[in-house]
Amino acid sequence: MSKTQQIELQKRIKEEFSIKNAQCDKYDYLIAGACGLIGGLVDILFVGKPGESKLGGWVDEQANNATKKFAKLCGWKPKEEKEDSVKSAIGFLEKKFKVNYDHRHTADTGGKVCNMSAKNHHLKSLGHSPDIIGLFFSILNQFTNTATFVSNGEIITIDTENFELQGGNFIAKIFCGFANWFGHLASDWTGSSGADGRGSGIPIPFYNLFQLCDFGRFGEKHQETFAVVTSKVFESGYDFRHGLTMAIPVVITELIIRFMYVMKQRFYHGREWKECMPNSSVPELRRMLLVGHGVLCTMDGIDATIRSGGPLANPVEFLLHTNLIGWVNFGQLALREVYAWWNVGKMDIEAVDEYLDRDLKMMLR
Repeated sequence: MSKTQQIELQKRIKEEFSIKNAQCDKYDYLIAGACGLIGGLVDILFVGKPGESKLGGWVDEQANNATKKFAKLCGWKPKEEKEDSVKSAIGFLEKKFKVNYDHRHTADTGGKVCNMSAKNHHLKSLGHSPDIIGLFFSILNQFTNTATFVSNGEIITIDTENFELQGGNFIAKIFCGFANWFGHLASDWTGSSGADGRGSGIPIPFYNLFQLCDFGRFGEKHQETFAVVTSKVFESGYDFRHGLTMAIPVVITELIIRFMYVMKQRFYHGREWKECMPNSSVPELRRMLLVGHGVLCTMDGIDATIRSGGPLANPVEFLLHTNLIGWVNFGQLALREVYAWWNVGKMDIEAVDEYLDRDLKMMLR
C-alpha cells in the first residue's frame, strides 16, 4: 500500500468510524421537541397513575387475555360458564406451576420478613421478579428448598418444606425450574385467583431492588424510608402491567422521532434511502432522541409534581404519577450522549461492528 493510499484509508476510518458530536440544525431540535411533546401529552392524558389510567384499562384487558391463552396452551379446559374467567385461568396456572417460595404473609415466614402481605409479597420475594435476578433466585430456591426475600434493606433466606424438581438429570431440572418460574409468573402478573378487582401483579423488572434502599426520611406526615415508599407505590398498582402502560408514550416518542429523522434525511437533505437508516449510532439521531425523551420526562415530572404537591410532600403520590420507564430510558440516552461527548474522535466500535456485519452478510449472499 502506497503512502497516499495509507493517508486515504486513515482519512476514511476517521470520517466513518470515529465518534462524532451531533451536528443538529434547528429543525432537528424542533422535530425532537414536538415528538417529545406528543409523547408527554399521551403520558399525562392517557397513562397517569395506576387505577385511573385510560390506557391502563386496555393493557389490563390484554394481559388477562394473554393469561387465558397461555393457560389454554398449558391444558386449561374451563367449563362453559368460566371460559371468560381470568380467575379460573390463574387458578389453573397456580396449581400447575407450584413453587416453594410463594409465602404471602409475615407469619408464613416465621416473622422473619416484616410487613409482608398479599399486596406486596410479589415485591419482597425475589423469585417473583421478571428479570435475571428473579430467574436466578427462583431456580436457586427450588434447588435448595429455600425462599429468598428482600426487606428493610436486607436479603433474607428461609428454609421451606421439601420441594422436588422434576427431571432425570441436572439439565432437565434446570429446565423444569425455568418452566416453573415462567409459568408461576404467568399466573401472578394479572393478580391471584382469590384477589378482588385488579389484584396485585408482579413488579417491573429490577423494581424490587428498591427494597434494598432502606434509607432517608420522606413525606411530611409519615417519615418513611425509600424502601417503604416504593413498597406502598407497588401496593397501589405500580406493577408490571402499569410498566407496559408507561412504555406506550415512550415507544410512540421513539418511533415518531425515528420516522421524522428518515423523512428529513430523504426529502430535506435529498439522501438515498439506504443512507437514511435511523441507527442510534448516528450522532444527530442520538441527540434528537435525547431531546425528545427529555421533553417527555420534563412534562411527566411537572405533571407528577402538580398532582402530588411535590416529591417531598407526598412521595408516594409523586411516584405513582411518574413514568419510571421514560426516566430510565432518558437516563440511558443521557449516558450515551455524555460518553460520546467525552470520547469524540476515538474509534466507534459499534460503527465498526455494523460495517463488518454488513460486509459479511454481502459476502454470504
